Amino acid sequence: MLAKKYRCILCGYVYDPEVGDASGSVPAGTSFEDLSGDWVCPLCGAPKDQFEPTD
Repeated sequence: MLAKKYRCILCGYVYDPEVGDASGSVPAGTSFEDLSGDWVCPLCGAPKDQFEPTD
């Protein structure tokens, strides 16, 4: 089963757990739920609560 992706509702950035976030030092395989509470969108700086699940 593929891990769920999350989209930033402010800028459209999609967090893909299979890729992670290199700019935020988040390794591939890190689920959105496991991101630290202070992680922010690498494009616009939005907090995690500005993301929604996407297909």
